Amino acid sequence: MSKLILFNKPYGVLCQFSNTDGYKGETLADYIHQKEVYAAGRLDKDSEGLLLLTNNGKLQHKIAHPKHKMSKTYWVLVEGSPSEKKLQYLRDGIKLKDGMTLPAKIKRMSEPYGLWQRIPPVRYRKHIPETWLEITISEGRNRQVRRMTATIDCPTLRLIRYRIGSWTLDGLGNGQYRNLESY
Repeated sequence: MSKLILFNKPYGVLCQFSNTDGYKGETLADYIHQKEVYAAGRLDKDSEGLLLLTNNGKLQHKIAHPKHKMSKTYWVLVEGSPSEKKLQYLRDGIKLKDGMTLPAKIKRMSEPYGLWQRIPPVRYRKHIPETWLEITISEGRNRQVRRMTATIDCPTLRLIRYRIGSWTLDGLGNGQYRNLESY
C-alpha cells in the first residue's frame, strides 16, 4: 500500500532521517516515526513548510523530478519593497548562474493568517521594510526562490513552502504531519 505523508517542516530541520554530517540540529527522524518513507524533494534547513514523504518510488519521482514541472507555491518574506518592474522580471523568468528560470507567478500578499512563530525569530531592521510575496514556480533548482529574490536586491528573510501540486499546509501546525493512506 502506498503512503503519502504531508509534513510541515520547521525551520532548522534537515530533510533526511540520519545525521551523517555532524549537524547538531533536528532531522526528519525527530518528527516522522514511520518506516520506509522518503522525502519527495527537499527543503533546505533554513526553509519551512510543506514536505511530502512517500514509500512509492514512482510517486516520489513524479513529485520531485523537474521534468514533471509540478508547481510549488511559497510564502516569502523579503527585505525591502520590490517594485512592480522587479517583480515582472521574476514573472518573465530571470537569469541565474545556472541559466534562465521559467516564468513564475508572483503577487504581493499580507502576512499569512495564523502563521506560527519562527524559532529563532527572523531578524528585522527598523528602517528597512519587509514584504510578503506569494511565489509559484514549476521547477525546483537548489535554493531557487532565495536566488531569485536576491537577484532583484530583496533578500529572502523567511521562506515557507505552502503548496506542492494540489497538496497544501492547510490544517497542519508547525512540526505536524498527516497521513494520506492508500494513495
